[in-house]
Amino acid sequence: MVRLTLLLSALVGLAFPAAGEPPLAVEIVTVHPEGQTVSRSLTGEIRARDPLSASFSAGGRLIDVMVDAGATVAKGAVLARMDAVQQEQALRGARAQMQTATADYRQAAEDLDRQDALLERGATTRIARDGAEDALRIAEGALAEAQATLDRAEKALADTILVAPEAATVTRRLAEPGQIVGAAQPVVELALGAGLDAVFAVPEVMLTMTETPPPVSLALIDRPDVVFSGSIAEISPVVDASTGTVTVKVAVNDPPGGLAFGEAVRGTVALPEPARVILPYTAISATAEGPAVWQVDPATMAVSSLPIRIERYETGRIVVASGIADGTLIVAKGAQLLYPGRIVQAAEDVK
Repeated sequence: MVRLTLLLSALVGLAFPAAGEPPLAVEIVTVHPEGQTVSRSLTGEIRARDPLSASFSAGGRLIDVMVDAGATVAKGAVLARMDAVQQEQALRGARAQMQTATADYRQAAEDLDRQDALLERGATTRIARDGAEDALRIAEGALAEAQATLDRAEKALADTILVAPEAATVTRRLAEPGQIVGAAQPVVELALGAGLDAVFAVPEVMLTMTETPPPVSLALIDRPDVVFSGSIAEISPVVDASTGTVTVKVAVNDPPGGLAFGEAVRGTVALPEPARVILPYTAISATAEGPAVWQVDPATMAVSSLPIRIERYETGRIVVASGIADGTLIVAKGAQLLYPGRIVQAAEDVK
């Protein structure tokens, strides 16, 4: 019986402060949920707002590429040339066919006029006159076919020269002389106009943090002191299945001098968050169920463990998602010295 009494006394001594034990001085804070603005930054790339891949409509061998990346070209400027020997030969043949068809048509027209005159004088037959008219119709068809062949040959020759559709800036040169290119294979990439976009691969979850697109602050990676503004212009409706990101284009509102295509840029947005309880990292404790903090009873100044759910960890602090009511007293520093029922006092009250 004596041993049982001693054992119970020892257990009680572990769970509750010994009689006369002085309160433990700890740092105590009164928590109040507070709203905050969180900055999010991603790295993107400067691209042309209106890009265009210039290509030939037919395949062939390049003999010259006249422009390099960074060049400014006017509308109609020659960008590249393709070997045109076959097209030139086809054009000569089409012109010769056109000349023959034209001569045949003129001859058929003269024969019909002659037959009409002879028929009026009764010097020919109606059959001969109708035969001349049929010959003219055949000549007309041959002439139309020759004209179509000539038009195709001229276009085929013209298509061996690649020209700029508008005034533009060359952003990339994608082919070299001697290379065989296919139809519609890009040879030169152009930027039409002066508009610039910063393109980012944004995690899908970030797009759910706000309903209104926030303004974007942009800064060059290699020149972080160069800061300029942007606004979200386009959000892709498709999520990249391999990365879980969405392509977002940010229109550059005030591009600094010397800003070039392909430059790396950091985009930063400020996103407002709902009111949350924020505690120093020294307040965190744990139970078998998960994270917890020490709650102080203002009447007795005894502490008890309070389970919480953490939103996220930040440098030097934690953001609490739920579990702490407004006005609760929480031990901010000294949590490692506590146990349920321990009497504490605010460190600033210690004389």
